[in-house]
Amino acid sequence: GSKEEANGAVEEGASIICVAGVEGAEGKFEVIDGLEVPEGRTVCTIANILAKDNKALEEVEEAWICRDKGFNCVWVSDALYKSGNDPVEHPGAIINSMRAKSSVKYASPKARSGKGEGAREYLGDILM
Repeated sequence: GSKEEANGAVEEGASIICVAGVEGAEGKFEVIDGLEVPEGRTVCTIANILAKDNKALEEVEEAWICRDKGFNCVWVSDALYKSGNDPVEHPGAIINSMRAKSSVKYASPKARSGKGEGAREYLGDILM
């Protein structure tokens, strides 16, 4: 997606914009930055975060960055099963870690069942 496509969709009445096929949180943010939403309307912005091909939990950090940049929601289905049956990094722990309010600068994305650094604020509810 591009900024022009997103603004065109909003002009046509779209109430949800999903940014997919764009690498990194910065690239996703560029699509929604300055989105022209008519007065009285609300547009939900979703960042699609794909699983990275490594064992690190970069997806958690990307979810935190997208939240801090103003996205309303993240779509992370592929990333939830990246660790397979790992007893520590199971899908529920990864969801809890993404929901936890943590700083990319000071917190580790290691899921640890969602417990860790940061204030108790949430990215939002995860619906499946």
